[in-house]
Amino acid sequence: MTDFRSIVANGAPAFALLSRPHSGREQLEVFVGDPVEVATLADLPATGPHLLAIVPYRQIRERGLACVDDGEPLVGIEVREHGSLPIEEALRLLPTGDVHLDGGDFDVDDAAYEAVTRQVIAEDIGRGAGSNFVVRRTFHTALRDPSTRARLAVFRRLLAAETGAYWTFLVHWNGRTLVGATPECHARLADGVATMNPISGTYRYPESGPTPAGLRRFLADRKETEELLMVVDEELKMMARVCEGGGRLRGPWLRSMSRLAHTEYTISGPSNLDPREVLRLTMPAPTVTGSPLANACRVVAEHERSGRGYYGGALALIDRHGMDAALLIRAADIGLDGAVRVAVGATLVRHSNPAAEAAETRAKAEALLHALGGRHPGATGGTGRVAPVGYRLRRALAERNRGLSGFWRGRDRPRPAPALAGRRLLLVDAEDDFTAMLATVAASTGLDVRVQRFDRDLPIDSDLVLVGPGPGDPLDHADPRIARLHEITRGLLVAGTPFLAVCLGHQVLADELGLPMRRLKTPRQGLQQTISLFGRPERVGFYNTYVVTSGADRAYCPFTGDPVSVLRDRASGVVHSLAKPACGRHNFTWSPY
Repeated sequence: MTDFRSIVANGAPAFALLSRPHSGREQLEVFVGDPVEVATLADLPATGPHLLAIVPYRQIRERGLACVDDGEPLVGIEVREHGSLPIEEALRLLPTGDVHLDGGDFDVDDAAYEAVTRQVIAEDIGRGAGSNFVVRRTFHTALRDPSTRARLAVFRRLLAAETGAYWTFLVHWNGRTLVGATPECHARLADGVATMNPISGTYRYPESGPTPAGLRRFLADRKETEELLMVVDEELKMMARVCEGGGRLRGPWLRSMSRLAHTEYTISGPSNLDPREVLRLTMPAPTVTGSPLANACRVVAEHERSGRGYYGGALALIDRHGMDAALLIRAADIGLDGAVRVAVGATLVRHSNPAAEAAETRAKAEALLHALGGRHPGATGGTGRVAPVGYRLRRALAERNRGLSGFWRGRDRPRPAPALAGRRLLLVDAEDDFTAMLATVAASTGLDVRVQRFDRDLPIDSDLVLVGPGPGDPLDHADPRIARLHEITRGLLVAGTPFLAVCLGHQVLADELGLPMRRLKTPRQGLQQTISLFGRPERVGFYNTYVVTSGADRAYCPFTGDPVSVLRDRASGVVHSLAKPACGRHNFTWSPY
């Protein structure tokens, strides 16, 4: 390969330096190659031994998802030369000079970011558009010296100082550089096994550094727990499409970095897909958008003033054995003229404190801006590393799994039921990928499962239909998606087709039956309760902004006159389920973890 000293001294038109600690080697990998721009992920060349794909956020358009299209190119570096050297040797050879910045600040100041946070909670989460959203802001500054040597010095400082990174990297092509230390694997594919690594929840170290008591408070924080579990839900949905039989959840663990700690899981499962298709199906990561994914992308596009560039995209190393892709966060994007952009975001949920979310974005930018010359955006916080996790912290981490479904943790898998073998279940997808998880669970019982979008013609040969979950106001008949779900549900009622309705589907059915509905003052996003379900106790998780109410235990179908049993909370009148005993159809307003 090209001598590393030559790259340090003279640079190269396109090269990458990667530290990947999870590989088990204390090595810095060096890649030199030729950049090519392509239109789609499927167009990425796959002829050489290695390809490094630089994937912008806008590539989510391949899945029909909304974004502010800034035209950033999808780039593949076809690797000609590849080698490695020990990290310690690389640190000796990389430049050690000072790096200086010329000023800089966020494009959205604290007050404006806090206002956006309040707006998202009130108008988007509060009206059922989704359960969590990641809104970005960007710190803009400039390198006083835009040379390749200065960029390599930034990389050296990150390599020496940052801990807990999944990748520490520098990628340079056509005068542009991405340099950073990302904590998160976007997706891996090795030996026929696909893996994702949901990370969320942030413990910002105090000035004196991390403490066991601070970590315990963080692990017990309901808001931080909800953040992580919502992201886990979204990535389980993705893996239900990528993996045969869905993914299996392991964890949680702590991911300790220089100024922050996060909580994380891994989700793995068998997959025979091409790496480029795995990359397409897992874009974008829910940790940089929110959930449900399609609506989260729309909400993000509405609130952000500009395109995201490569923030929220991926760096993917593809070879003949599979793929290792890192999520593009905690990275500086340095232009030919030395202009620097550092994009950061916070996960906004119903319990979010606007000032705390603004502070979190500052803390996330801190390590990078320190490496870029010591200038930081005013966040308070210390440095350090979390001590090895002891018994009390392990117990606190394990508590995160209380109430989670055993199915997705590799337990409690139902045996196929002979009575269901070959029966056809049609799942109506109402723009929530949770439908893919429902399909995985249903298929494990022996059902022949098909999934169809709400806006397509539905096959008429199904034995059972499930009208699925989705975002939005179930009473907004002006929304074409909501109107279509009402049309489908009405047709099922009139035809007498056995069906189930879940979440949004349940709310649409209740409206068709003439039951009253109201919006909750505080959305129930991941709230778990034990209810009596037709005489047996059942622990369920609620993801809803609207509730159906009834003062009676019976309603009547306006189209057929058939009686409908109403399962409701006696004190509040909130309806948990509706059932038509004659054909055994049930519908539910909760989603299982």
